[in-house]
Parts: sequence; C-alpha cells; structure tokens
Amino acid sequence: MLEPRILSKRYERIHDQLKELFLKTENKISRMASTASLLHHKMPHFFWTGFYILSEGDLIVGPYQGTLACLVLEKNKGVCWAGVNRKKTIVVADVHKFPGHIACDSRSN
Repeated sequence: MLEPRILSKRYERIHDQLKELFLKTENKISRMASTASLLHHKMPHFFWTGFYILSEGDLIVGPYQGTLACLVLEKNKGVCWAGVNRKKTIVVADVHKFPGHIACDSRSN
C-alpha cells in the first residue's frame, strides 16, 4: 500500500483527469466506464473497480474492470446494498468481516 501522502497526490491527479474527461460528455455510462478504467489502472492494488446500478429495485452490474462480477446482487446483502440502504458511501477495511459480504470472486478482498 502506498504512503498516505503519495496516495493523496495520486487521487488528486486522477480527480483532475476525470474532471477533464467529464467535460467531453454528459453520458453517465461513459463517465462510469472511464472512472472504473482510470482507477483500476492507476491503483494497482485494486482488484475489482466498478459500479452497480440501482435499476427497478435491483443492483445490477454496470461498467467495471476486473474479474467476472455478479450480474445482480442479492437484495439487502453486502456492502453495496448497505450503501444504498444507508444512502451514503461505506468504506470497508476487510470485506470478509462485513456482515452479508457477497464474494462474486473468492479472490476479492
């Protein structure tokens, strides 16, 4: 893992790159795809990088980079659903310790 100061600088550069890219389109899918790709390739310790989209009451996989994802996440289980239900971002140090963790790939940490 990178030193916090270096990591902070890297996130600032990624933010600046995305800000510039986002000026080129309003399309949400294009923006999500670019975000997932940029984060995945600039943050080598990320195993899976992407989005789940709330659609008609289901969380379905959106643009992502990494190993095969669950197409639809089991309702009200895991970190993604916790974020939806709490209406906020949830940062988890160890997903295996999160109640109801859904592992679409057993190598995911």
